[in-house]
Parts: sequence; C-alpha cells; structure tokens
Amino acid sequence: MNQTTSRPTLNDDAWDLLLRQARSQNRWLDKPVAPTLLTQLYELMKMGPTSMNCSPARLVFVCSEPARARLLPLLSPGNVDKTRSAPVTVLIGTAQRFQARLPQLFPHRPEARNMFDADADLTASTAQRNATLQGAYLMLAARGLGLDVGPMSGFNAAAVSAEFFAKQAAFADEDVTVNFICNLGYGDPAGVFERLPRLNFAEACQVL
Repeated sequence: MNQTTSRPTLNDDAWDLLLRQARSQNRWLDKPVAPTLLTQLYELMKMGPTSMNCSPARLVFVCSEPARARLLPLLSPGNVDKTRSAPVTVLIGTAQRFQARLPQLFPHRPEARNMFDADADLTASTAQRNATLQGAYLMLAARGLGLDVGPMSGFNAAAVSAEFFAKQAAFADEDVTVNFICNLGYGDPAGVFERLPRLNFAEACQVL
C-alpha cells in the first residue's frame, strides 16, 4: 500500500518574511532588542542540521557600548556606521577544535572525534562548512522572530578572533575564529538599497 505523508508548509507571508521580501539592513531604528530574544534566537538556530551534529558555531553578542567600542576599530570603514547604530552585533565564530564536544553531541559514536583528531584538513573543512550553515540558520531564525539582519564581511579577522573569542573562557580550548559578523535589530527602510538581480534556475542549476 502506498502511503503519503502530508506535512504543513509555510504560507506566502512566511516566505516573504524569511526570504522573498526580507532585505539586508544598513541602517537601524533606535529600538532595543529584548535580551530574551537572543536566547530564543539561539534555541531556534541550534536545531538546524550539521554534520554529525558537530555544531561548531560559537556566538558572541555585542550589545554594550564598551564591547562595541572594542569592535568598531576592527571593522572595514564601510561597516563602522552601520554597526555603531545596530542594537546588537553577533560575531559568528567557528570552533576549530569542535570535535572535543562530539562525545556530548554525538553520544552513540563518541569515538567519532578520533577521525577529526587524525585529519586536520577534514576538521578545518567540516568546521568552516557547518559553522557557516549555522550562521545562515541564525539569520533565518532572527527574521522569523521579527528581527532584521545585516550580515557583513569586511573586518580584521585575526584581530576580532583575538579580541572576542580567544579571551572567552568558555571557548578557551576550542580555538574559535570569527567566521562572519551580523548586525541584528529593527531596520530603517530608508537605508535599504535596491534589490540586486539573482541568477535564474537555468543559470544556477542542473538537473541530472
């Protein structure tokens, strides 16, 4: 007997919120982000899939003025003003030694960490790929919670890693390096650029 499973799907309003009408933000309204939203954001983000549940992303939420003052000099000039006015800036880091937590995160195969301990290239590529995925989950979760996002490259990666990750006791044994940066808050529509073109299906996809 053939059985089909019917699952709920998102409606058009939800797709507009997450992707179709959502825009990267460059200016921010003077409206704070409730601290409880940051916890909700992480609780949603962490549920996204990663290889062997390795979960290598580590986050630092820059919310206070003293912390922001440490970050601004490490940014490219074009990212300074947009970050100065953002209520929250999250630094998405990559734990280069994520495998130490595999016995906790992948308990049915605690020995899985051994293959990463033995292969530095595999460890590096797995860490980068999956932390980047988790950063994308974070942005979608933020939009789902009613926040706007402004992801950025353009910073001194070595300096940001040293200033914000190496000094965190919670990350001390994981060799965390910054992956990318994302401002969070409530965007000012006046700062949004015209939407840029995207590749169409035939230009970007092959069905084999």
